[in-house]
Amino acid sequence: MAPSVMTDWNQENARSSGVNVVRKVAPYLWPDGQPWVKRRVVWALVMLFLAKLIAVATPFFYKGAVDALSGEGESAALMLGFGAVGLTVAYGMARLMNVGFQQLRDAIFARVGQRALRQLARETFRHIHALSLRYHLTRKTGGLSRIIERGVKGVEFLLRFLLFSIGPLILELLMIAVVLAVVFDIWYLVVVGVTIGLYIWFTFKVTEWRVRIRREMNEQDTDANQKAIDSLLNYETVKYFGAEGREAARYDAAMAGYESAAVRTAYSLSLLNFGQSLLITSGLVGVMVMAAFGVQNGSLTVGDFVMVNAYMIQITMPLNFLGTVYREIRQALVDMAEMFDLLEQPAEVTDKPGAAELQVTGGEVVLDNVRFGYDEAREVLRGVSLRVGAGETVAIVGPSGSGKSTIGRLLFRFYDVGGGALRIDGQDLRDVTQDSLHAQIGVVPQDTVLFNDTVLYNIAYGRPDAGRAEIEAAARAAKIHDFIASLPDGYDTQVGERGLKLSGGEKQRVGIARTLLKNPPILLLDEATSALDTETEREIQSELKAMGEGRTVLTIAHRLSTIADADRIVVLEAGEVVEEGTHAALLARDGRYAALWMRQAAEEEEEAA
Repeated sequence: MAPSVMTDWNQENARSSGVNVVRKVAPYLWPDGQPWVKRRVVWALVMLFLAKLIAVATPFFYKGAVDALSGEGESAALMLGFGAVGLTVAYGMARLMNVGFQQLRDAIFARVGQRALRQLARETFRHIHALSLRYHLTRKTGGLSRIIERGVKGVEFLLRFLLFSIGPLILELLMIAVVLAVVFDIWYLVVVGVTIGLYIWFTFKVTEWRVRIRREMNEQDTDANQKAIDSLLNYETVKYFGAEGREAARYDAAMAGYESAAVRTAYSLSLLNFGQSLLITSGLVGVMVMAAFGVQNGSLTVGDFVMVNAYMIQITMPLNFLGTVYREIRQALVDMAEMFDLLEQPAEVTDKPGAAELQVTGGEVVLDNVRFGYDEAREVLRGVSLRVGAGETVAIVGPSGSGKSTIGRLLFRFYDVGGGALRIDGQDLRDVTQDSLHAQIGVVPQDTVLFNDTVLYNIAYGRPDAGRAEIEAAARAAKIHDFIASLPDGYDTQVGERGLKLSGGEKQRVGIARTLLKNPPILLLDEATSALDTETEREIQSELKAMGEGRTVLTIAHRLSTIADADRIVVLEAGEVVEEGTHAALLARDGRYAALWMRQAAEEEEEAA
């Protein structure tokens, strides 16, 4: 495709995207079933119209005052019933009323705009949480946060400037055009029209070029921000490998790209400003020369000359911001398009229409010939059939990549099975609501991640409506209460980002307390102690065992010593069940489980030695 054709296509595509974005934003300004919003929009527009009407009428008072003082317009002044002083006061009052109506317009519209921003931000935030685990495993947190931040700011800018800058400017230009054509001469309108036309053409052309540079700046900014956040989240890893200089160089390289684009933006801004000034000054001088000739030949008064000047200044002031406003609107549309693209990302796992609530009577979990793969090219589970009876503890073991953790993710319905079925008490998980499913399953993961808040908040996350006594009871059951009580701020102690102020064992106990507070009938222990040292693991095993009493427990384990007392052990290999039975029965069989057991025992002996 030729460059010119490609450019035209890009601009057409951008315009189409902009129209789509505006169409998506419009319902937030004119929502069904909320008449108060519509009333505020209408009143804001009325205030806008009154402000512009007064703005266009204001120069007439200025003209009258000048004519009265010069002795050329006494009849007009007398007709209005004002002298020069009265017209000057009226001129000041008109300017004040213009500002007053503009501020009243902003005040009326403020609640509408902020409501739209809040609603959009909430919908985006909820949608991101509704997206599948597959999406969240591949997303970049820093880049995603910037997309949301820029998108919401873009909406705010669009609402403010499209409605209250571009719209009013067009209205004011039309009113002034009528005045120039009627009060003066059609040629005044022609000169002003040509000037504005050239000004807008030049502004849009240069701004389109600048938007491309700005988009590159955004990409570099997102990249630099992503690298910074990624590096800070991995602070300890950076320190372990003495990579501070390497990380700084990596960040600086991204910032160098941003610097280059920013410099080109500054150069292009200088060109834009000078070109705009040249065009608008030429138009201003042309109109003023015409008015000067009119005053000399007696067809115009000095007041008319001043009024023409006032109108030209009134036009040029908002036009001076046109390039900036247009560029920001174009950029806002780009930023909003990114956010709306995010909103249009389909959720991989959704509730069926009319999905029922999951009813857990016993807690039986059944995998019936389950097949699943993260991509079509490689199947992870190949027809796994497994039954975990109500109140039974079943452990799933096997080498890395055998599909152990995948079963846990399917049980929590992060993904839907590719074949077969997964049922709880006879109910297919695809037929029940996700909220009801999540409410019935408690998970203790390998590494409990905590919110950057208090210990109390993190334990109460299991059941937000729980009372203080219930929270402390859960902490006692998890053997963490005494430790919390020993802290200077007790339960109000801040745990730091991702809980980094606590040790691995302390975080895990907080996670256990959180799940105990939730009190689910089904428990999933996903390698819950494999990230801990042996001594801490042994201490926590007793809490986990007590936690599982009276519940259906599915344990995904790496260390076999932690699941030797399970009711049943299932051995997975390459996505298939190869062995199943109690610990003693599997050792007696001298098969795959026995080999794994012997290998781990040997490794533990070597570590001990």
